[in-house]
Amino acid sequence: MKKVTQKDILQALSHVIDPDLNKDLVTLNMIDEIKISEGKVKFKLILTTPACPLKDFLTQSCVKAIHDHVDKDLEVEVDLSSRVTTKRKENEDLLKDVKNIIAVGSGKGGVGKSTVAVNLAIALAKTGAKVGLLDADIYGPSIPLMFGLLDEKAKGFDRDGKTFVYPFEKFGIKMISIGFFVDQSKALVWRGPMASSALKQLFTDIEWGPLDYMVIDLPPGTGDIPLTLVQSFPLTGAIIVSTPQEVAIADVRKAADMFRNEQIGIPILGLVENMSFFIPPDMPEKKYFIFGKSGCQKFADDLKIPVLGQIPIEQAIADSGDSGKPVATGNDSPSGMAFMKLAEAVAQQVAISNAIKEAFGKA
Repeated sequence: MKKVTQKDILQALSHVIDPDLNKDLVTLNMIDEIKISEGKVKFKLILTTPACPLKDFLTQSCVKAIHDHVDKDLEVEVDLSSRVTTKRKENEDLLKDVKNIIAVGSGKGGVGKSTVAVNLAIALAKTGAKVGLLDADIYGPSIPLMFGLLDEKAKGFDRDGKTFVYPFEKFGIKMISIGFFVDQSKALVWRGPMASSALKQLFTDIEWGPLDYMVIDLPPGTGDIPLTLVQSFPLTGAIIVSTPQEVAIADVRKAADMFRNEQIGIPILGLVENMSFFIPPDMPEKKYFIFGKSGCQKFADDLKIPVLGQIPIEQAIADSGDSGKPVATGNDSPSGMAFMKLAEAVAQQVAISNAIKEAFGKA
């Protein structure tokens, strides 16, 4: 029997193509720590995100490639790891320890944007990623309620003559909201410049630490606060939330136009269709498309972006948000599973976007 070498293994694995990045795993530096013993090979497969939806496919492809190109009788052990990619530059000081900043926006209120942002953040954290959540909805903060932290107030500390604030931590994520600084029983009467200034402080004066993903819950519309954010901070991309009705999609077009404006140029990672369909609790095999069907898909096709997820209408979503335990914390409901699939799709699009940016930069 021919002695197997690391070169043999790498050559075999060079036949495995990542379908998202369109390059082989060896070229992408996704193979490491190859160990060969009698009749066995073990190596580490480094994914671009712990939420990678292709991990099973890539694992099986690696095993097949080694059996096809080296030895069909070799025992192959693949140790999965991850290294979240980023397109941030090393010399960027603003939020320098945050690899990817994802804005969740909509053109109108009432489409469930905050619900999507909160549950997306939790679902990403459940995959093993380091995640932060920032409530940028200055006038209607909802994160304190959705996490059962309505009566909590932020705590600060001094460093080098400046006051910083610790984010709250719950369900594996770090979070901050203007709601932790103000009396939420009273209306917040701030003009645009004051609100924009407060938003900037939520970014810069918080002790975030290293994060793979920061999810930002934008206020609805295309006014001062969303514009301040997209123009002032290094966003990886944006996610747009809509419901299937035409009236909602018409307003969402405005949000898409804002991100794609020449002076802004934020990549749209995809569209999330919330309240997509209703599943009766006693008939889980049934789907009722109360607000119409395929409206968001047609809109996404027009923009040439993917539909990242379809979130059903379910009583569990409302109940869990009001009780301070968002639905993504569990896996036993259709909506909980939908948010886990959404997290995988978002992480996948972030990795693709980062790869495109890297390739463009080297061109």
